[in-house]
Amino acid sequence: AAAPAAPAPVAAPQATKAAAVPAPAQMPVSRPAMPAPAVRPTATAAQRASSGQTVRVRSNLLDRLVNQAGEVMITRSRLDQRLGQLNGSLSELTANLDRLRTHLRDVELQAESQMQSRLAQAKDTAQGFDPLEFDRFTRVQELTRMMAESVNDVATVQRNLQQTISGTEDDLIAQGRQTRELQRDLLRTRMMEFEGISERLYGVVRQASKEAGKQVKLDITGGTMEIDRGVLDRMAPAFEHMLRNSVAHGIEAPQQREAAGKPAAGTITISLHQEGNDVSVTFTDDGAGLNLPRIREKAVANGLVAPGQPLSDADAANMIFMPGFSTASSVTELAGRGIGMDVVRSEVQALGGRIETATTAGAGTSFKLVLPLTTAVTQVIMLRMGELSVGVPANLVEIVRRLSRTELDLAYQQGQIDYGGELVPFFWSGALLQASARSYEQAGKTQPVVVLRSAGQRVAIHVDEVLGNQEVVVKNLGPQLSRLPGLAGMSVLASGAVVLIYNPVALATVYGEKAYELQQGSGAVATSAVAVPQARKVEAEQAQAPSGGGELPLVLVVDDSITVRRVTQRLLRREGYRVALAADGLQALEQLAQERPAVVLSDIEMPRMDGFDLARNIRVDAKLKDLPIIMITSRIAEKHREHAQQLGVNHYLGKPYSEDELLALVKHYCTQAVPA
Repeated sequence: AAAPAAPAPVAAPQATKAAAVPAPAQMPVSRPAMPAPAVRPTATAAQRASSGQTVRVRSNLLDRLVNQAGEVMITRSRLDQRLGQLNGSLSELTANLDRLRTHLRDVELQAESQMQSRLAQAKDTAQGFDPLEFDRFTRVQELTRMMAESVNDVATVQRNLQQTISGTEDDLIAQGRQTRELQRDLLRTRMMEFEGISERLYGVVRQASKEAGKQVKLDITGGTMEIDRGVLDRMAPAFEHMLRNSVAHGIEAPQQREAAGKPAAGTITISLHQEGNDVSVTFTDDGAGLNLPRIREKAVANGLVAPGQPLSDADAANMIFMPGFSTASSVTELAGRGIGMDVVRSEVQALGGRIETATTAGAGTSFKLVLPLTTAVTQVIMLRMGELSVGVPANLVEIVRRLSRTELDLAYQQGQIDYGGELVPFFWSGALLQASARSYEQAGKTQPVVVLRSAGQRVAIHVDEVLGNQEVVVKNLGPQLSRLPGLAGMSVLASGAVVLIYNPVALATVYGEKAYELQQGSGAVATSAVAVPQARKVEAEQAQAPSGGGELPLVLVVDDSITVRRVTQRLLRREGYRVALAADGLQALEQLAQERPAVVLSDIEMPRMDGFDLARNIRVDAKLKDLPIIMITSRIAEKHREHAQQLGVNHYLGKPYSEDELLALVKHYCTQAVPA
C-alpha cells in the first residue's frame, strides 16, 4: 500500500519546474499592458467633460416648463380628489349592498313563513292547498332567488371596482412622486448662483465709492448659494440700492474713520445663509450706524411723529422705510430723494419676504433680507373669512392663537392685542381686504387669531377658520396686479378655485386706517362702496336667519331612506341648521332623549316604529308634547292626513314637496320660543 505513494515527492518538483519554465515567456506579454492604467483617466476626463456640458435655453421656455409642471401637479390633485369621491361612493354602495342583502333575507323568511302558515291552516281545516296560491308563493321564491343572484353580481362588480380604485391610488401615488421629482429638477434649472451678479455689485460699490470720495471694499460670503433666477432678477436693483445706501449713509469719510480708530477703507459684507425654504441676504457695514437722533428730527419735521411723542430705537430705524423719507441734507446722485428703502421693502414684501434692521452707533448697520429660494412653489396657510378664502405665505405666520369672546371684544375695542409683552395691531381680516366689516360666524367659545410678522412688524388678524397648510404653485400676477400692495401671488387649488396670496402686514401698512374705519362703521361708505352694501346685506340675512340662543337650531330628520335623509340634511345645513338623523321611530326617540330639537321632520312608513307611533309617543311625553312635528310622506290620502291631525301633527306635506315651503315651516318653528 506504501509503494504507490513513493513517486509523489518526485512528481512535485517536476510540476514546479514545468511551471517555472514558461514564466520568462509570459513576462514580455505583460509589459505592453503597463500603459493601460493611463486609459482610465482619459475615460474619466471624458465623462467629466460630458457631464459638464451645458445647453443654453431661453428663460421664457423654462418658465413655461415650470408652469406646465405646476399644472400637472394641480391636475393630479384634482384626480386625487375625484378618487376620494369615488371611494366615498363605493363605501355607500357597499353599505347599500349589505342592507339589500338583509332586506332580501327578510323577504325570503316572510315568504317561507307565510307559505308554511298557509299549509298548516289548510291541514287543520282539511282543505286542499290552492294551486294558484302555491304557484304564487313559488314565483315569490323564484324572484327572491333571482334578486339574490343579481345582488351577488352587483357585489362582484363592486369588488372589481374596489380593486381598480386601489390600483389607481397606487398609480397616482407613483405619478405624484415622479411629478414632484420632475418639478424639482425643473426648478433646479431655474436656480443660479448669487455670484452670477457679483461683478455687477462690485461695479456698483466701485462707482458709488468713487462718487462719494470714500474707500470701500465689498466682501461676499456664501456666494455659491443658488437662488431662483426670478428672485435674483427682481431683487438685483434692490441689492444695488442697499449698497449705494451703505456707501452714502453708512461708511464714513476716510478722515473720520481714522479719527475713530478704524481703517481708512470701509467694508461692506454680503452674507448668504439658507433657512429652510428661505435664504437670508444680510448687508452689513462697519460704518457709523444709523443716525437715530437725526431720523427722529426728520420724522417730526415730516409730520410722521408728533412733537414730544416717544419713539423707540426700533421704530426710529423702521422710519427709513417710509416713502419720501431721507436724512440727507442735499440731493445727490446717491442719496436725498427718499425713494430707495421704501422700494426695497416693497419688493421684499411682494416676494413674500421680510426685512430686519439692526444698528449700533459707531459700529455699523445690518439689514437682513429674508427671501424665498424660489417663487414657483411655496407653502401657504389657507384662511377663511366668511365665504372668502385666501392664502398667506407660511413663513409670515408666527402663531395661531385662540381668544375667548371677552378677549376678542377687548381686542376690537383697543385695536390691538398683547403678544409676548408687545402691543400688536389687531384687525378683522375681512376689513383689511375691504370685503366685510366684521365676522358673521356663530360665536363659539374661542375664535382663531393669526399673528404674522414681516419686515420687523407684527400684525394680528381675526379669521373665521384656519383651513391648514398647503403647497401651491404660484402663478404670475401680470403687470397690472403685481404692483398692488399686499398681493403676493395667486394659485389654483385642486378644486379649480383661484386663490389669492396676500401679505397681511403689507395690507395693514397701506389699508390699516380704512380697515379700522370699516370695523367701527364710521366712514365706511367712503372707503368701500362695494364692501358696505355687501356687509349690510349679510347683516340683513343674519337678522332674518334662525337663532337658537347663540347655538344653531337642531332639526331631527326621521326617514328609513338614506337618500332622503342625506338630501334633507344637505338642504338644512346649507341654510345654517344643525341636523340629527334617525332611520325609524325608535332611533328618533333615542335622539330625543339626548337633545330636544326645534322641529321634527318624519316619514310615516318605517320599520320597527312608524311615523304615527312616533307622533303618539311624542305627544304623551310631558317634556315633548309641544314639540312641532312635520310629516313628509307619499301617503297623501285624506284618511292619513286626518289621522295625523288627530295625533297632533302640526303640518302634513306630500312627496314630492316644495323646498321653499319646507324651509319656511322649519324657519317658522325654529324662530318660535320653545320651552326647554
